[in-house]
Amino acid sequence: MLKEFREFVLRGNVIDLAVAVVMGAAFTGIVTSLVNDIIMPLVGVLLGGVDFTTLSITVGDAVIAYGKFLQAVVNFVIIAWVIFLIVKAINRFKKPPAPAAPPGPSAEEKLLTEIRDLLKQQK
Repeated sequence: MLKEFREFVLRGNVIDLAVAVVMGAAFTGIVTSLVNDIIMPLVGVLLGGVDFTTLSITVGDAVIAYGKFLQAVVNFVIIAWVIFLIVKAINRFKKPPAPAAPPGPSAEEKLLTEIRDLLKQQK
């Protein structure tokens, strides 16, 4: 069982997935900082000094912090856009698959060709 586990972990796609998770976590931190520290303050200034982190509605004892939700939506949009651009760039550098060789004649076609050739020889 240990041997199977080692083979599973050392497969290329498992290691690639682990690297992607770590890179995604680091990238999420960068995007969160970009949104919280740069984009949302600028949007707040453009909207008259609104601080989105403090936007909330109180319903009874519950506080609905929709400002934080707006920041999460902006985070998602930025992350989705950057991932789209990265995938698009990677796809641009991929070589198109080589066209498949045309299939050879089928057995029926070969037989018909032989018959045709024999008929030509008889004339």
